[in-house]
Amino acid sequence: MIVLTPESMLMLKKPKYIDLFSGCGGLSLGLEAAGFHLELAVEKSDMASETFYHNFIERIPSKEFWKKYTSSNNSIESQAKSKLIVNELQKLLDTPGIIDDLKSKEIDLIAGGPPCQGFSLAGRRNPDDVRNQLPWQFIELVERIRPKMVLIENVSGIRQNFNKHAKKSPFEQLKQALEETDPGYVVQSLLVNAMHFGAPQHRPRVMLIGLRSDIANILDIKPAELWRSDFESPESSINKQRPPLAPKATHFGEDILTVKDAIWDLDNEGYSVPLGDKTYRRKNGQYAKLMRQNLSWMPEKIRRINRKSDLKNHVLRKHADHIITRFRLYQYLQSEGLSPKLLNIPAHSEGTLPEKIKELEVHLNGCTIPAISPDGTTLAASPIELPALLVALKTKKHSQRPLRWNKPSPTVVSLPEDFVHPYFPRTMTVREMARFQSFPDTFEFRAKETTGSLRRRFEVPQYTQVGNAVPPRLAQAVGENIFSILKHYNHETSKQKLRKAV
Repeated sequence: MIVLTPESMLMLKKPKYIDLFSGCGGLSLGLEAAGFHLELAVEKSDMASETFYHNFIERIPSKEFWKKYTSSNNSIESQAKSKLIVNELQKLLDTPGIIDDLKSKEIDLIAGGPPCQGFSLAGRRNPDDVRNQLPWQFIELVERIRPKMVLIENVSGIRQNFNKHAKKSPFEQLKQALEETDPGYVVQSLLVNAMHFGAPQHRPRVMLIGLRSDIANILDIKPAELWRSDFESPESSINKQRPPLAPKATHFGEDILTVKDAIWDLDNEGYSVPLGDKTYRRKNGQYAKLMRQNLSWMPEKIRRINRKSDLKNHVLRKHADHIITRFRLYQYLQSEGLSPKLLNIPAHSEGTLPEKIKELEVHLNGCTIPAISPDGTTLAASPIELPALLVALKTKKHSQRPLRWNKPSPTVVSLPEDFVHPYFPRTMTVREMARFQSFPDTFEFRAKETTGSLRRRFEVPQYTQVGNAVPPRLAQAVGENIFSILKHYNHETSKQKLRKAV
């Protein structure tokens, strides 16, 4: 007969979490991989929510099904039973029945990334300040649910102080608000980079990890100064002990994953090698294999939902011939150690054509001729042709550049035209961008791929979903640390109950 001790029984329970502003589900995917169980997600975008539902709830059978799910005829109570509310967070706050149900479940974690750029502690006294509403709504739900822990994620820019107005940064004000939220939280501020946690992307982010004060007292956990993931680098001069609420960073130096690690096995047609190819066994092939196979880090529930053999979301963008040539030129210039911004010179210069060419010749002096792109296309056969080509392909775009094979990707954003493939003369696909974020290949993004500039204000297509997401591997590392704290707390309270029983 197997006897379950209190500690072993606790091991069978999965901590419950709520994901607010969930987007397509990057944060949830990491938390699920860390062992958490979803109780509710809230996302106002029907496009991002479609991806979330498709990957976390069940596969969406038809467009008609999703239209029905998001229609006004489907009540918020019905959506909550399915664990995904497609609506504003305020709608949840205005539905006490759902709140009471969540309170009865003793939620372990409320997580999310409310827009915080304009956050101010004065916002609660000024209901007309739209910039403050969403963070305060997040805080209000925390007050009403009283979870054991809180996780808030945002861009690193919110750490900047409002020096002009002598005010603290939105980050510091939000930290103070969470600390003062009833029932009170011990809050650890973090500056983390996704590349330190196994994602092939340079993506600095700030996080606040809150632990309810009564639990912090039991575990003797006290707040510490801002912790940065690079403090754990072997090359760091900082000699500090990692705070209990901070996740352990694992990738530094040569272990930091690169663009090549992420996408070496993807070409224009899809997978370039079979899964059993020996290349996957090499060190720089293991990440791609992980993304392709969903090995141990993927929760079983997600693996069941995502049984697919074909590669999704790897659709090539269509480019005009002169754009393709410009991409090849970007790649060539990079190989010569030159900036793609050279094409801005003839676009902004008011000089004559000979004057523009002469100005470019200064920058192009010493370049390899003939000029050949990575795919073998000859761009310029003589020194005279090269500056003339730059003039012909001039552009005012300043953010486009090819990615480097041997570097992590820059921060993935929502605009597909910003990044050029290191080899192919094209922009990156949704799937390639998802690899940089550490979404596995079986995670299928839904809705349309991209949208026009004006519609970007309210539509969240696939590229935006990827760019807005928390990298799952970063979320997993944070989730595993939170899980260990909750487990420690459960163990301590069980010991106290046993002592009282004796």
